[in-house]
Amino acid sequence: MSPDARQAWFRTLGQLALVLLAGLGLGLLLGHPWPALAITALGVVGWHYWRLHRVLQRLEARQRPEPVGGSGAWNSLDALLFRGQTEMRMRKRRLLTMLRAYRAVAAALPDAVVLVERNSQRVLWFNEAATPLLGLHYPQHHNAPVAQALQPLPMAQWLAAGRNAEPMEDVASPVDPGRRLSLRLLPYSDELWLLLARDVSKLLRLEHMRRDFVANVSHELRTPLTVIHGYLEMLDADDNPEWAALLAEMRRQSQRMTRLVEDLLTLSRLEARDQLPEEHVAMAPLLASLRREAEALSGGRHRVQVEDLAQVDLRGASKELHSAFGNLVSNAVRYTPDGGGISIRLSREADGGALLSVRDSGYGIPAAHLPRLTERFYRVSTSRSRESGGTGLGLAIVKHVLGLHEAQLRIDSEVGIGSTFSCRFGPERVLDRGLDHDSSAIHPT
Repeated sequence: MSPDARQAWFRTLGQLALVLLAGLGLGLLLGHPWPALAITALGVVGWHYWRLHRVLQRLEARQRPEPVGGSGAWNSLDALLFRGQTEMRMRKRRLLTMLRAYRAVAAALPDAVVLVERNSQRVLWFNEAATPLLGLHYPQHHNAPVAQALQPLPMAQWLAAGRNAEPMEDVASPVDPGRRLSLRLLPYSDELWLLLARDVSKLLRLEHMRRDFVANVSHELRTPLTVIHGYLEMLDADDNPEWAALLAEMRRQSQRMTRLVEDLLTLSRLEARDQLPEEHVAMAPLLASLRREAEALSGGRHRVQVEDLAQVDLRGASKELHSAFGNLVSNAVRYTPDGGGISIRLSREADGGALLSVRDSGYGIPAAHLPRLTERFYRVSTSRSRESGGTGLGLAIVKHVLGLHEAQLRIDSEVGIGSTFSCRFGPERVLDRGLDHDSSAIHPT
C-alpha cells in the first residue's frame, strides 16, 4: 500500500471514530446512548453503500469525469480507478494504432498472407492480396477449411507435412491458371500457421527467356565452331613449323569452346525437363565405365580405386546419371596433383538409401566457397580452372541431374587434404542387383 493510500485509510478510520463518538455523545445528552449509537452506525453504513454505488456507476460509465477531490479512502479509491481506466484506455489506443498499422502493412503486401489454425486447418484471416492470388473472399472463406477454400491446389497432403513441408514452386493460381505461384508454409507457433503465396509468373517468364536464349545461342555456336575446328584440323603444322604452337593453342581453345557449348546445351535440356526416364541403372558396368574414364583422363598420373560396397542398382536415367558421375570423376582428376589418389565408392545408408562418393587428394576447397560451387561458371580459382580445361558447368549439371532424381549432393572438403563429393539417393531409388531388367536400359552409352 502506498503512503498516500495508507494515510487516506487511517484518515477514514479517524473520521468513522469521530462520527460514532459524536453519536454516542448526543445519545448521552438525550438519555438514550445505545439507540443513538446504533442509528449513527446505520447512517455510516448507508453512506458507505452510497459511495460504493457511485464507484460502481463510475466503473460502468464509458466516459468518466475526473474524481472529486477529497482525503478519504473512497476518494483515494476513486482516484486510483480513474487512473487505471485512463491508462487502460491509453493502452487500448496504442494497441489499436499498432493493429491498424499491421493491417495496413499486410494489406500493402503484394504477397498473399493467410493465417491458418493448425488443428482444424481452417482459415482465420487473410490479407487483400489473397483475393486476386488465391481467390479468397470475406466472409465466404472465413473459418473455411484451407483445402476446400484453395481447390484445386493439393493442400491436404502439403499441410499434413507441417514444419517439414517443402515450398510448392510453380503452381497454378486457383483464380487464373496462367498465373504461377510459389507457396510457403511457416508454422510460427504450436497453434497457428502462416501460408504465404507469391506471384512468380514474371520470374518464371524471365527464367524461360534466359533458358531459351542460352539454348539458342549455344545451338547457333555449334556450326561455326565445327567449321573452325575442321579447318584447324586440316592445317598441317609440318608445312609451317613456326605455326605449330599457334595451331596447337587454337585447336585446344576450339575444343574448349565446343565442350562449353555442349555443357550449356546439356544444362538447358535438363532445366527444361520436369522428370527423367525411370530405368533400371546397373551400377556394376557404370562403375567400371567410370574407372576407365578416370584412368584415360589421368593418363597414369593418379591412383584410381573403385569400391562397390553396396551391391545394388539404382532407378533413374542411365545417361544422365552417367553424365553426372562422370563430371565428378573428371573434376577429381583435373584438380588432383600428379601422384594423388581418386576413390569412387558406392555404399549403403542406414535408412536403406545409397551413396556414391568421389574422393580425391587434391588441393581442397575453402569452406567459404562450398555453398556456391554448384552455381554456373563459379570458380574457386580462375587460373587453375582454365589450366585444367574445365567449363565451370559440371557441378551445375550434377545438381540438376540429382534434383530430377530426388537426390542430394553433399560436398566435404579441407584445404590441403582433398574433397569428397557424395550423391545420396533415397531408399525408393535403390534396387536389388538381382532384379531382372531390360539390358538396353542399364548400360551407359
